[in-house]
Amino acid sequence: MKVLILSATTGGGHMTAAHALQTYILSREPDAEIMIEDTLEYVSPFLNKAVTGGYVYMAKNTPGIYGTVYMSADKNTPINKTVEMTTTILRNKLYPLVESFSPDIVITTHPFAAEMITALKTRGLVNLPVINIITDFAVHKAYISDGVDAYIVSSREMVDDIVSRGVQRVRVYPYGIPVKPEFFNAIDREKVFEQEGLDASLPTILIMAGSFGVTDILKIYHKIVKSPEDFQVIVITGKNEKLYETFQRYLNKISIRNTLLEIRELTKPVNPSKLIRRKKPAKATKLMYYTNEVEKYMHMSDLIVTKPGGLTVSESIAVGLPMAIFKAIPGQEAQNAEFLCKKNMAVMLEKNNSCTALITDLLRNREKLDGMKSSIQFFSKGNSAAHIYGLMQELIVRYQNMTEEIH
Repeated sequence: MKVLILSATTGGGHMTAAHALQTYILSREPDAEIMIEDTLEYVSPFLNKAVTGGYVYMAKNTPGIYGTVYMSADKNTPINKTVEMTTTILRNKLYPLVESFSPDIVITTHPFAAEMITALKTRGLVNLPVINIITDFAVHKAYISDGVDAYIVSSREMVDDIVSRGVQRVRVYPYGIPVKPEFFNAIDREKVFEQEGLDASLPTILIMAGSFGVTDILKIYHKIVKSPEDFQVIVITGKNEKLYETFQRYLNKISIRNTLLEIRELTKPVNPSKLIRRKKPAKATKLMYYTNEVEKYMHMSDLIVTKPGGLTVSESIAVGLPMAIFKAIPGQEAQNAEFLCKKNMAVMLEKNNSCTALITDLLRNREKLDGMKSSIQFFSKGNSAAHIYGLMQELIVRYQNMTEEIH
């Protein structure tokens, strides 16, 4: 089997889903040839830099504008038409890659990639099965393209939504977003907690900060550890050096008298004359930078505090981990958050001090956390990659039979 996976680096979820699917395919078919390509970088490094950089800038600095653009692109507006026109123009630049690799099937995990490959297909330049994986929990117009043989979505609600937009129901599969197989494997709890220097008898809250924000994360942490309940915290900052260093200083007892000023000032260079020593944090806290074992820390945890990106949400669902969501960016993150809260798989952390009360309530009333876990288990699709792999095999055989009939 030769598989071309077209993805993009606008956000981490698209590429990670691609690699998760690759890992599963190779576990079943070691001789498979799989190419994962950053589609935007391949067709236009300039466009890739503009799109990726623009996404990060708007998400961090002007989330309201980003949300407006995102929702506008979900309708027949000039923004949507501009995107479609751009990807159509760039389709020819993708053709040499497809021609040289000559795959049996194409998988897309980004809407721009789907539009480009299907533009080649509808023009008659390629005749290949195409599977489009939607890496969020709400449908967007950009994902829908003529020439897609199968859409992978995360819920039955998404099936109804995409069908209402003109897609045939037989082409939509609620298999969920693929994640690494390790997320489905249980851990030796006592052993792992001992290795990590944590107490297996205590509730554990995992904070995953992602690539955005410093002040917001510190404020949330500060409010969470105010809870009178006994628990421990794992903080993973990802590749956010500024956040990691700031947390280090915060946890190393460097403090400023005013808490809000403290959090604000800790994002700036240290002025020793303004600092005083304070007691260690009230809760045992394990601070980590980047790790390729996120699944282990999720399995260790009772609750994750995170932004509602499609990938992190899918991984949390695979593990059965309830979510407390903060600062959802208007657009796909806000839609993800709305869906998760509606299905009792997550709660929203507000900007005010109610987040302390919310965490306290969840830890005191374990039946609420258990109810969220039950909702997640009911919703979980199991190993998405396995279902997608089976579908890939079916489509490849179907296209081979169609080709033989033509000849």
